[in-house]
Formats: sequence, structure tokens, C-alpha cells
Amino acid sequence: MELVHVFVSTSDVQLEDSMHATREQAKERAVQSVERVKEAGVECMFSPMDATRTDEAFLMEVCEAVTEAGTDWINIPDTCGVATPGRFRDMIAKVVDRTDARIDVHTHDDFGLAAANALSGYEAGAAQAQVSVNGIGERAGNAAYEEVVMALESLYDVQTGVDTTRITEISRVIEGKSDIEVPANKPVVGRNAFSHESGIHAAGIIENSDTFEPGVMTPDMVGAERELVLGKHTGQHSVHERLTEAGYDPTTEEVRAVTRRVKEYGAEKNRVTMEVLEEFAQDVGVDHEVDDEEEVRV
Repeated sequence: MELVHVFVSTSDVQLEDSMHATREQAKERAVQSVERVKEAGVECMFSPMDATRTDEAFLMEVCEAVTEAGTDWINIPDTCGVATPGRFRDMIAKVVDRTDARIDVHTHDDFGLAAANALSGYEAGAAQAQVSVNGIGERAGNAAYEEVVMALESLYDVQTGVDTTRITEISRVIEGKSDIEVPANKPVVGRNAFSHESGIHAAGIIENSDTFEPGVMTPDMVGAERELVLGKHTGQHSVHERLTEAGYDPTTEEVRAVTRRVKEYGAEKNRVTMEVLEEFAQDVGVDHEVDDEEEVRV
């Protein structure tokens, strides 16, 4: 698709101190830029930059003017991330009512609302949202691709056409190429997104993963794996599960004893690896099925 994206600042602060233009001059430049793109015979997208800090009446005036000039798309950018979902939804709905152009939204995450605002844009009639993998972007970033896609798929029941099973994979690739680390608690793709340490949570997950996960979004759906993390909040269910997976056959008392050691070790901010867990199991004297089989062979 051949598309040219043009934009003009419309907020008073940017007009005065960035563009050094009046509102009327900004509107004229907006119309002229759209007309020039259309004369070239390609698709046009126009953005009133800093829309969410723009006088609403003037914003609508500009949107109507570029519509008359023939723009195919109007992108509404929350340039400084100051929109709230309710306000942004209302703004997009008003723009939709004043144009026959398709609506695109561009949201920033300064207050952690980029993904929510992008979804509000869709709710109000936007056809498209600009997103980025891992939310990478100016300042605090943009709406995160993985969050918006999975919210659409799982919460809105929208078929996006995205192969969601590769979302974690592409997140890791971008993390490596950009050298911008993904926080462990990042929604969807963070390394803790499907990890459980709390005893109550882990016990529930072992019985039924829907107890303490969204249910409508599973690790498999995004190409991730569920993990029972061992630490100071770990309960006996997790310890028993990990020990049996490793080939041990612990009694109830042995599980309690190992769990106490895990909690004490984790409370000192130590990482409880499987190697550490097995050391605790051996100290307590837990039978290991593999060892028993090996002894029989000998």
C-alpha cells in the first residue's frame, strides 16, 4: 500500500512554541499537505499532533477541513499520553461523526494507559491502532503490540489474524536487538506473566490453571510456559509438585521439612533453583525413585 502520513500540530502550546504558527495557519498547512498527497495519487493519513491537548472545537474544525481535502485516514495521536480511556473514547466518537475517513489512533504510555486508550479508540469506531512490540517508543513508550493484540483476541473476541503463539518469541527478539530489557512483570510477555509463587495461587494452579490465571489467555496462546516459582511465599503443593516432577517420592512430613527450608532460603532473597531444592530434599532424606532404580541395576 502506498500511503503518505502528514501531520500538523494543533495544540496551542505546540503551535506557539514548536510550529510558531496560528491556528488558521496550521489548518491551512494541514489542508495543503493533504491536497498535495492526493494530487500525487497515493493514500493519505493526516494527524492533528497533540490532539488530546487541543481545543476540541478547533480539533473538529481541522478534522472536517482535511476530510473535505480528501484524506483517507485521520490519525488521532495522544502525543503526550494525557488521555484517559473514557475521554479518549468520547473524542474518537466525535471525530468519527464528523468524517468519512477511516480512523487510526496513536497512544503513549506516560500514565500507563496507552493500551487502554487504544482499545477505547477501537470501541469508539477506530479501524486501526499504532502499536509497538514491548511498548517501545518515545519517553514511556507506546501501546504495546502484545497487550493490545491479546486484549482484542481474548477479551473482545476479535480475530486479529496475528499468530499469537509467536508473541513471546518476537518480544524476546526485539528485547535482544533493542537492548531494552522487558520488565519481569510486563503483561503478556514478562518472565513472571505466568509464574506463581504464593502457596494459595500455586495450589490453585495445580488443580486448575483458571483459578489464578485469566483463563481466556493461557501460556500456550502466547508461546510461553507456566512456572511454579519457589521462594519465601511457596506452599507445600508447589514443593511436592516440583519434587515429584524431579523423580522424588516425598512423604507429607518430608514435604513440610523441605518447604520450611525453601521459605527460609527465599526469605534471604536467595533464588531457589531446582539444584537447591534437590539439595534440601537430600538433606531431609527424601527417597529418589531414579536412584532406587539405579541401585537395583547395580
